[in-house]
Amino acid sequence: MNFALGFKTTMGESGSMEALEKQLICPICLEMFTKPVVILPCQHNLCRKCASDVFQASNPLWQMRGSTTVSTGGRFRCPSCRHEVVLDRHGVFGLQRNLLVENIIDIYKQESKRPLQPKAEQQQLMCEEHEEEKINIYCLTCETPTCSMCKVFGAHKNCEVAPLQTIYNRQKTELGDGIAILVAGNDRVQAVISQMEDVCRTIEVRITEVHLPKAQL
Repeated sequence: MNFALGFKTTMGESGSMEALEKQLICPICLEMFTKPVVILPCQHNLCRKCASDVFQASNPLWQMRGSTTVSTGGRFRCPSCRHEVVLDRHGVFGLQRNLLVENIIDIYKQESKRPLQPKAEQQQLMCEEHEEEKINIYCLTCETPTCSMCKVFGAHKNCEVAPLQTIYNRQKTELGDGIAILVAGNDRVQAVISQMEDVCRTIEVRITEVHLPKAQL
């Protein structure tokens, strides 16, 4: 309910698309929710694939044969609030789909003028620890790129992270600002050098003018 109200409010404000996009980011993959989207008992949302990844990582003994569940039961914790989610024999497929969020995603895609996911899959780096996971976040604590599964269950679970694209844009801006400062500083240095050269030429001219009458005498 709060999600729907927030959606109606932000759509009428400037920068609403960016604000809406932040609400549509999955806390696991840190990308826009991929349908189907499931809602947990704590009211937080996950991509069903991400929910499955978290569930299987929390239940390593859970056995799957194709799409048929062999074991029953299972549980994992919500990555947002750490609330324990208890599943029935259907696993993550027993979680209710959040059709409201899925509809909002469709509206967002229709309203957005830019592609949501740039097609650069061939250049996408993959995590060495989790071979099927893309490197899509940056660990601010360790100052290294990593994947979302490393944040949830791996070496960076206690670290502060941010989306890799956000850090890239920030560092690109900082680099541009640094270059601009260097260019401005170089211009000031060149201006000072020019002033000193002018002063030197003026002094030389005055010295010449002082000695010239004596030479004529």
